[in-house]
Parts: sequence; structure tokens; C-alpha cells
Amino acid sequence: MNPVSGDPGPNTELEQAVELLVRQVGHWQPPRWSALAADGNVSRADLVHKLVQEVANLAADAEGQPRRTVPRLDNDLALPDQLRVVAADLVAAAPAPEALARAAAEVTATRTAL
Repeated sequence: MNPVSGDPGPNTELEQAVELLVRQVGHWQPPRWSALAADGNVSRADLVHKLVQEVANLAADAEGQPRRTVPRLDNDLALPDQLRVVAADLVAAAPAPEALARAAAEVTATRTAL
């Protein structure tokens, strides 16, 4: 948070966006994960995994490391935890504010599409 204006910073925005998404999907069981997302092209699980990969890519870029494929686990119930981990990795990498803002926007867009 900006102590002068009181506005949440990009880091706070990302943390809030991740928390909102995790609260939305954290209780889902496999049938809900396998249902199609709002756009109807992919399952909700595939959409969230794509988000996890995008945030992981932003973290790798911020660390100056090569991008790595995030494993697609057999159990979709692990997806909220995977998102938390890659978001924490991104924050720990201290990226440019634009990267944090982009990640927050991606999380919010995914949440809307679910």
C-alpha cells in the first residue's frame, strides 16, 4: 500500500486477486473443475492451470531464469495451491510494477471467466 495515498500497490492487488480466486474455487470438487469455463472452450481446471503457467512465466522472467513448464497434476484440487506458490514466487522476485499489475489483471480475468 502506498503510505501517502493509501492506494493498494500492485503487490497488494496481486495478493488480493489471488485470494479472491482461491476463495472462489478452493471448495470445488472434480465435477466443477471439469466443467467448461464461461467462454466454453476449455475446462475450468485447464483455464486455471494456464493462469498458473502465465504467472510462473512472469516470475521466471523477473528472476532472469528460463521459463519452465508447470506440471499439470492429476488432482485439480491442487490448482489453488499451485497458484499461491507461483504468485509468491513472483512477489519474491521483486519484478517491475508492470509485471505485478499484469499478473493481477490475469488473475482477475481468469476469475471472471470461471
